[in-house]
Amino acid sequence: MTIGIIGAGISGLTLAYELQRRGIGYYIWEASTQPGGYIRSQRDAGSDHQQTYLRELGPNSLLGDADLLLWLDELGLTPQLTFSKPVSKDRYIFRDSHYRRLPSGPPSLLFGSFFSWKTKLAILQERSNKTISPPGETLAQFFRRRFTTEIVDYALAPFVAGIYAGDPERLLVSETFPVLLRYERDYGSVLRGLIKNQSTAGRRQSFSFRDGMQTLPNALAAQLTHLSLNDPVEYIGRVGTNSWLVKSATGTQTVDRLVLAVGTDAAARLVSHTDLSERYAPLAEALRRVEYPSMTVVHSAYKRADVQHPLNGFGGLNPRQEGRFAAGHIWSSSIFDGRCPDDEVLFTTFVGGAGGAETNARKPDNIVFGHIHQELAHAFGIRAIEPVFRAIYRWERAIPQYNEHIVAVKDQVELVETDNLFVCANWYGGLSLSDCIGKARSFAGKLSPIP
Repeated sequence: MTIGIIGAGISGLTLAYELQRRGIGYYIWEASTQPGGYIRSQRDAGSDHQQTYLRELGPNSLLGDADLLLWLDELGLTPQLTFSKPVSKDRYIFRDSHYRRLPSGPPSLLFGSFFSWKTKLAILQERSNKTISPPGETLAQFFRRRFTTEIVDYALAPFVAGIYAGDPERLLVSETFPVLLRYERDYGSVLRGLIKNQSTAGRRQSFSFRDGMQTLPNALAAQLTHLSLNDPVEYIGRVGTNSWLVKSATGTQTVDRLVLAVGTDAAARLVSHTDLSERYAPLAEALRRVEYPSMTVVHSAYKRADVQHPLNGFGGLNPRQEGRFAAGHIWSSSIFDGRCPDDEVLFTTFVGGAGGAETNARKPDNIVFGHIHQELAHAFGIRAIEPVFRAIYRWERAIPQYNEHIVAVKDQVELVETDNLFVCANWYGGLSLSDCIGKARSFAGKLSPIP
C-alpha cells in the first residue's frame, strides 16, 4: 500500500514520518521550498550585525504531555527543548487603562478585584446551573448561559482573539471546545468536570526549541525519504475504483490512498479539478466557505532599562471593549531565553483577526508600527522614542475559523472517505499544534495498524 500526502505542514510531516516508521510506502508533496506550513522561525541581525533576535512568525510554543515529549525524544530533539519560564503562567488582560493579572485560582478569583461580585456569584452557582447546550451554540452563548457577559468580554473573547484570531460570537463550542459540552452532559457542570478530570488530564508543559519552533518541522523533514519540496500538485484524479493519480510539477505518481494536508483553499482547488469534480462539488463549495481572517505579526525590541513594567507573565490580551489597536502582546523574552540580547526585551504583537479587526491588520507598515509603539509605550511605561529593533510579517489567511461552515465541511469529508480520499489538516478535528500532531499519529495507526 502507498499513501499520498499533499502538504508538508506539521500534519502532513507527522503523518509521513509515522508511516515511514511503520514501513508503509508514501509520497509527500509540498509547494513551498521549506516544510512546516505556518511554523516559521527567523533570526535577525541587530545593530551589531549579529544574529541576536529569534522571531516566531507563526506558533510561539507547543503545549504537550509526557507522551509528546517522548515522541520528540525519539526524533532526537530533547537536547533542543527549552521550557517556558515559571513566570509565564500569569496572563494579563487590559482593563481600566492598564494590564491586570487574570485570576489563576480560587483565592485570586474570589478575593481579587478583577471580576465583579455578580460574576463571582455566577461562578459559585455554576454547579447548580441545569441548562443544556442547544445545537449550534457559540462559545459566547455557552459562557453567557453558564456564567456572565463579563466573563465573555474580559476572559473568553480576548483569549479567543489572541490565540485563535477568532470571534466567540461565531465560533461553535461543539467544534472548538467539545470537552465543555461533555462536562456539562456528564457532570452537570463545567467546573465540576474540570475538578473531576484535573488529576487524570495529565500534566502538560509549554515549550519551544533553542532555535525556534521551526526546529520541529525541519527535524521531521530531515527524516523523510520521499518528501518533495517546491513541487506543487497540479492535478489529482481517480485510477480505477480505489487508487489516485497525483500529477505534480516534477511528475506523476499513483497511490492507493490520498490525504489532503493543505489549507481549504488549496483543497478546494484540487477536488474541483479532478475527473470526479461533479461528485466533489459540494465538498469544494463547503471548503471555499471556510473563513481565515488576516493577521499581522510585529516584533518590537526595547532596552530593558527603558521599560518600567516588570513583564512578569506570558503577555497581555486586549478586550474589544477597550478599543485597542492590537489583539494583544506576547512578552517573548519573559517566556523563553535567547529571544533577544540580555539587556533588551522582545514583544510579539498580533494585529487583526475575526470580528471586524482585519482592517487594522491591513494598514501600511508605518501605521501599524506607529500604533503598536504607542500602545506599548503607554501600557508598559516605555521611555524610548522607538524600538531598537522591529519587524513585521503578514498572514493574509491566518487561522481557520471553527464556525458554522466547519460543520458542513466535516459532513462532506466523511462522504468522500469511501473513495480513499482523506483529510489530515488543522481545519479538520482540531487546530492546535498538539492537536495536529496527535491526529496525524493516530491516523497513521489507522492506515497501517500494527499487529
